Amino acid sequence: MNGAATHPGAIACIGGGGFLTDDVRGLQEAHLLTLVTPLRRRERPRVLFLGLAHGDRELGQVKAYKMFSRLGCDITTLPFFPYEMKRDYPAEALAADVIYVGGGNTPAMVAVWREFGFDRALHAAWQAGTVLAGVSAGANCWFEDYVTDSVPGGGVRAGLGWLPGTFCPHLDSEPWRAPLLARVTRAPAYGVREGGMMIVRPDVAPTFFADRPGITANVRLPGDEAREVPALDLSSL
Repeated sequence: MNGAATHPGAIACIGGGGFLTDDVRGLQEAHLLTLVTPLRRRERPRVLFLGLAHGDRELGQVKAYKMFSRLGCDITTLPFFPYEMKRDYPAEALAADVIYVGGGNTPAMVAVWREFGFDRALHAAWQAGTVLAGVSAGANCWFEDYVTDSVPGGGVRAGLGWLPGTFCPHLDSEPWRAPLLARVTRAPAYGVREGGMMIVRPDVAPTFFADRPGITANVRLPGDEAREVPALDLSSL
């Protein structure tokens, strides 16, 4: 089924919230499953959870199992601490319909992925049609640059570079984030608030969703002023 896809999968960049913060409604997670293309849909979608950015905590893995099992998915986790030598990490990434990356330390996560060559495995899965999704670090990592609190005082660091521009999660959670995002030079620049989600698909403008009403995203396109873009309220659907 994976070989049937001819376009890269969607990338869902979540600013905050979801099952890892004990939101059991499943609004964000259920919407992720709708992003799987018709050619890849199956009765029980395959979800792969990556918790490396937060040290592969068992609690995060348990929360992933509970949420995605409740949504009718086959869920597996792929830890790097410890790295399980008998498992084929690239094959498991390629077999997933959705890969969900948890939050934590973005620079450390990206460095480990590159050391093990797992960044290439993720890219191959994405190009084959797998949906990539994640919150905080799991949203930052796909962009050319991202705003992070994983370095002292907060700052901007380089990501994998698969999506153009600069991304900032948790835009409304810490006062330094919005001014820093406003100063970045690499546009487009996107700021997504707690509960918000930006969906990126090939060759179309990003779309925005949220798990409650009244949420907007901050968007600055090259050569333009920043503007607030309303997010579609998933709780009203």
